Amino acid sequence: MSDVTRAEVCAAACADLFRGDGEIVAAAVAGFVPMLGSRLARATFAPDLLTTDGGPSLSAEPVPLGSSATVVEGWLPFRDHLWLVLNGRRHVVMGPSQIDAHGNTNISCIGDWERPSRQLLGVRGGPGNTLLNPTSYWVPRHSTRVFTAKVDMVSGVGWDRGAHEIRAVVTNLAVLDFDTPDKRMRLRSVHPGVRVEDVVAATGFALVVPERVPETRPPDGEELRIMRDVLDPKGLREREVPS
Repeated sequence: MSDVTRAEVCAAACADLFRGDGEIVAAAVAGFVPMLGSRLARATFAPDLLTTDGGPSLSAEPVPLGSSATVVEGWLPFRDHLWLVLNGRRHVVMGPSQIDAHGNTNISCIGDWERPSRQLLGVRGGPGNTLLNPTSYWVPRHSTRVFTAKVDMVSGVGWDRGAHEIRAVVTNLAVLDFDTPDKRMRLRSVHPGVRVEDVVAATGFALVVPERVPETRPPDGEELRIMRDVLDPKGLREREVPS
């Protein structure tokens, strides 16, 4: 297992986000690695997942459902997709530009709202996702620019603002969750080769750090085979998380 890459550890961690979800839409809109993770979950321990290319397009065309990027097994009409969102039948993995200790996220703007230094995506589906559905996050570059004491605008609500369920945050360094009495972000595991102090230094607020922090599990042999030979033979995962 010594040849397992950081990207493959991250993909397996993203797959684990969907454990126990059952028949639910897995919408990994944040990047290639979480999308790979959702399809890995379906190919192994979560066969009932409905995996997609991410989410509905701006033109409101149907969402393709399939086991891979090239296999389309069906189509999810836009109105049916919205029904699933409104009824909590979608687990989305989003990519925050900023996230704070309670899981509030910003994808809208950097700086003061009336005169931001950078305009981003807008709130998009952040409010509906976080208020109605399980939501997780993927951060390919863990840094204090992303993990901030206060987000410049709340696009997706955190635990302290009434979130339905912020399940976990997977980054290129670690897996974090909110399994604490006050729902503050906790360091669940560090990826192989990463130290706890590396994660603490790259986070702009005080993390809850348990006395013992385990390593994130590596993918097993079958998961590696599926990733390398079936789902991502071109190795696109390595571009998002270089070793």
